[in-house]
Amino acid sequence: MAVFSRIKNKVLGIPDDDFIDDYVEIDSKKSNIGDKSKIIIKPYTMQDFADIKDALDDLREGFTIALINIKYLKDKDIVELKRAVTKLKKTCDAIEGDIAGLGDDWIVVTPSFAQIFRNTNTEEVEREPERQKF
Repeated sequence: MAVFSRIKNKVLGIPDDDFIDDYVEIDSKKSNIGDKSKIIIKPYTMQDFADIKDALDDLREGFTIALINIKYLKDKDIVELKRAVTKLKKTCDAIEGDIAGLGDDWIVVTPSFAQIFRNTNTEEVEREPERQKF
């Protein structure tokens, strides 16, 4: 008989007694979503190749836009700078991000959600064609 009374109550719009006191209380002040949902624009300074690790780790997390000062490494060792920029480019490709230079001393690297605006007057940098090995 309980089945018929439930059907009758649903048709008439009478609330079911089993579900009146059942509810879930959500504490809106105790949310951890805000910690990772914010985008961080963080400056880095590269004085040697090992300094790039922190920027790469933060970029891989996906919530950091990296502004990297390469002036010190450029003045110190251009070969290490090229190595570091290559590492940045590979990581940027892996995370589907974007990378661009700002002037002579800064590089900007963004995760996949951000894109760097390039002026139409800016020339695209072409990669050297790969040489055939014999």
